[in-house]
Amino acid sequence: MAKVKLTDTTLRDAHQSLIATRMRTRDMLPIAEKLDEVGFYSLEVWGGATFDSSIRYLNEDPWDRLRALKSAIKKTPLQMLLRGQNLVGYRHYPDDIVSKFVEHAAESGIDIFRIFDAVNDIRNMEVSIKTAIRVGTHVQGTVCYTISPVHTIPAYVMMAKELEEMGCDSLCIKDMAGLISPQAAYDLVSALKNEISIPIDLHSHCTSGMAPMSYLFAAEAGVDILDTAMSPFAWGTSQPPTESMVAALQGTAYDTGLDLILLTEIKKYFKELKEKYRGILDPISETIDTDVLKYQIPGGMLSNLVSQLKEQNALDRYEDVLAEMPKVREELGYPPLVTPTSQIVGTQAVMNVLVGERYKVVPKEVKDYAKGLYGKTPAPISDEILLKILGNEEPITCRPADLLEPELDKVTKEAEELGIVRKPEDILTYAIYPAIAPKFLKGEIKEEVLLQPRTQEPASSHMPTQFKVEVDGDLFDVKIVSAGGEMSVNRASEIPEDIDGAVTASMQGMVLKIKVKKGDIVAKDDVVLVLEAMKMENNVHATHEGTVKEILVQEGSTVSAGDALIVIG
Repeated sequence: MAKVKLTDTTLRDAHQSLIATRMRTRDMLPIAEKLDEVGFYSLEVWGGATFDSSIRYLNEDPWDRLRALKSAIKKTPLQMLLRGQNLVGYRHYPDDIVSKFVEHAAESGIDIFRIFDAVNDIRNMEVSIKTAIRVGTHVQGTVCYTISPVHTIPAYVMMAKELEEMGCDSLCIKDMAGLISPQAAYDLVSALKNEISIPIDLHSHCTSGMAPMSYLFAAEAGVDILDTAMSPFAWGTSQPPTESMVAALQGTAYDTGLDLILLTEIKKYFKELKEKYRGILDPISETIDTDVLKYQIPGGMLSNLVSQLKEQNALDRYEDVLAEMPKVREELGYPPLVTPTSQIVGTQAVMNVLVGERYKVVPKEVKDYAKGLYGKTPAPISDEILLKILGNEEPITCRPADLLEPELDKVTKEAEELGIVRKPEDILTYAIYPAIAPKFLKGEIKEEVLLQPRTQEPASSHMPTQFKVEVDGDLFDVKIVSAGGEMSVNRASEIPEDIDGAVTASMQGMVLKIKVKKGDIVAKDDVVLVLEAMKMENNVHATHEGTVKEILVQEGSTVSAGDALIVIG
């Protein structure tokens, strides 16, 4: 048996899972050189939600972060998590954008691309894999692990063989919800070792409490690499602790050979740093929650949802949403719950619970998923559910990106006309996040103030009427409507209430597109506006026919639940 190598995730997945991806670059750089001395197989420092959070909340350029870390870390390969055709966003991007992004990420410092697709559709991974191979980087093809009637060991092995044949240098088993049991880990790694020759990495979360045991069983089956995080940012919805795994494997055939003394020095730094972020760390995200075995919700999504509902004294809705998620997941063909499918399933579950009628409100991304625009669903969606989601639209059968026109020239021109291009990667930032990138690139985003640790407020004696829910790092406001009419709400907006004929926002979000102009005649149910909420595009429909009298918002406006958007008379 060969020694097991470790990939440390502290600078990416660990803080994404525990503190909603809020770790600042300035808190990473002081410890970067010591991390480089450890001898890790790689350091995961980029990708996932770090890109979004950097520009949305931290007023930091993620490209600058990557270059700064690359300057400080000379010996250890830097790794990123790439969502295949989704890159670091929430929709499929055309092939020209995908290729340019991978090329620029490699130039900026990424040595290892861990590439996955949320529904394990290899067609969505082809372009990013081929580009990463062409630019000479290490490609780690990924299978998303989950449990369902259609996710079997033979199916995973078949996918792994395809990835090896495509030229991947290693394979990752990505268990984003911490579902893999010790025996399943042993069986899956053993089966893969019999069929493929490239190194195998196991990535799991401690949500269910099984991950450290599963790691040992995987080592016994011949796993080559394990993903861990420094102990202050480990456990709970994060990875198993680096120091603990090093100590546990000492003296065995799988001994990592890493220096525990040096790791202890690094641990002290992160222990102090954790206190700085204590105010945004919900204790629930650090604890074991065996409910994940029932609900199968990944760490980052679970911790954000729990902490926001708890903070707003709305945990009475938490169980309802959790119970709805596996139902929606089954109806949508058992997608693995990882970005963006975790948002797709989670958002639809929230909508179903809060609206009170299942699939009455269906976000654009849910429709696109059902239509096949995110790839082939692991199991077919029933005709009944397809009808509720798509109406008379027909699903597609081709590779989704084949339907996308090239965008690079178009977005380059748009970004230049907006005056936001100071360096080449600004065009890519705009291409991936057209709604928030202009504000960031113009310097209009203010850095989010870190919350200070606080004492728990006593529970309110009355039922809340408005609360915030955070899904994978994005906040939205939800307003509860009683049978007897609308309850009172606290409003953050200056937009007036109770306007006759007004079309209102059902949740907090950003106005992405206004589809009508003053004087237009609209019919009931026409789409008048597109609202970005929970990282999803939600069509806002006319509630009645008439003429557009007033447009009270503009594209880029942030609105709250209940705000009047357009007046139709």
